[in-house]
Amino acid sequence: MPLSTMKVHAFDFDGTLTRRDTLVEFIRYVKGDKEFLKCFLCYSPQLVAMRIGLYPNWKVKRQVFTYCFAGMREEVFNEHCLRFAREKSSLMRPAGLEKIRTLLQDGCQVVVVSASVENWVRPFFGDVSTAIQFLCTRVEVKDGVLTGRFLTKNCYGKEKVARLRTLYPDRRAIELTAYGDSRGDREMLDYANEGYYRPFR
Repeated sequence: MPLSTMKVHAFDFDGTLTRRDTLVEFIRYVKGDKEFLKCFLCYSPQLVAMRIGLYPNWKVKRQVFTYCFAGMREEVFNEHCLRFAREKSSLMRPAGLEKIRTLLQDGCQVVVVSASVENWVRPFFGDVSTAIQFLCTRVEVKDGVLTGRFLTKNCYGKEKVARLRTLYPDRRAIELTAYGDSRGDREMLDYANEGYYRPFR
C-alpha cells in the first residue's frame, strides 16, 4: 500500500452511531404522536410489504417523507432539525462520537454515510461537523419550500459504495475502515479494507 495512502473511516449513522432510527424519531418529534400514528397507519401496507422484501425501502421512505414534510418551508424544516439534534442528543451513542473525535485528532478523514437526511444528521455532531464529510440524503427545495422529494438515491447497500467511489475515485489512494450494523451496510463493509459489523455502545 502506498506511503501516501489517506486513512478514511466511514460510519453508518442509524443504529451504528444512534440508538434508534432517526427518521421515525424525527417524524414523531415534529408531527407529534397523533400525526405520527396516522402517517404510519396510512402506509402500513407498504411498510409491511417492505419488511418482507416485496416493496422497495426507498419508495416507502419517500412516500412517508412527502406525507409529513412536503410544503414545509426550508427554514422551518431546518429549525426543527437543529432543535431535534439538540433535544434528542441522547439518541447518539457516546462511544461512537468519542471514536470520531479521536480519529479527527489523529488526522484521519471521517465520512458519515447514511440514508437519513443530512439536515438533521449533521447537527448531531456539533463542533466537529465541519470536519466530517456527509454522504446523506438531500432534500429537494423549490422556491424555499420542500417538495417532499429527494435529490439523491437512497443511500443503502450498493449506493453507499457508489457514494464513496464518487468521493474517493482512486481506491488505491485510501485505506478505508467502515462501521455498520445492518444489511444495508454489508456492501460498504465488504468494500472496506477493514469492516466492523456492530453498533457502538
